[in-house]
Amino acid sequence: MPEINSIGLIELSSVANGFVVEDLMLKAGSVQLLLARSICSGKFLIVVSGDVTSVQAALAAGATAAGASLIERRQIARVHPTVLQAISQTVDIPPSQLKSIGVIETFSAASIIEVADAAVKSANVTLLKVHLAMALGGKGFVVMAGDISSVQAAVAAGCKAAAEDGMLVGKGVIPNPAPELFKEYI
Repeated sequence: MPEINSIGLIELSSVANGFVVEDLMLKAGSVQLLLARSICSGKFLIVVSGDVTSVQAALAAGATAAGASLIERRQIARVHPTVLQAISQTVDIPPSQLKSIGVIETFSAASIIEVADAAVKSANVTLLKVHLAMALGGKGFVVMAGDISSVQAAVAAGCKAAAEDGMLVGKGVIPNPAPELFKEYI
C-alpha cells in the first residue's frame, strides 16, 4: 500500500457541488477522506490524504468538477505525520508539558494545514489542534506546544508560510499558560 504522505484540500462556494466533487475525488484516486462538510459562509471543504500521486489525481478531478465554484485547491506533499493527528484531534499531552503555547490564525482552512506543516517541521513542537473553518467564518487556526524558543521559532515559520499567500490573520505565543486557558482545545 502506498505511503500516506500528502494532504489535498478543495474549498468550494457551493455545498451541493461539494457533494458531487467529494464523490469524484474519492473515485479518482486511492485517497482517504479526512473531512468533507459545509463550513461557514455557505462553503464546502473537502480534505483527503494519500500518496502524492493519488492526491494529485483526486484534486485534479475535483477541481475540474468544481468549475466556477472552486475557491481554493491546495496540496501539501510530504506532510509531517503529526499534522494528520492534529486535524483528527487525537493528540494527547499532559498539562505539565504545556510550557508555552503558540497559535496561528489564517483566512482559509486550506492554508492552515500548510502553516501547521511548516511550523512543526521548523522546531520541536507538538501540534495540539488544527481547526478547519467551523464557527470561524471559513478561517483556520493551529495550536502548538513546546518550550518557549521552539514555539517562537515554529510560530515564525508558520507565519512566514501564511504571509507568503497573504493568509495570515494573527498569531500569539503564550509562555507558561494558565492551565484553564486552552482546556477545551487540549
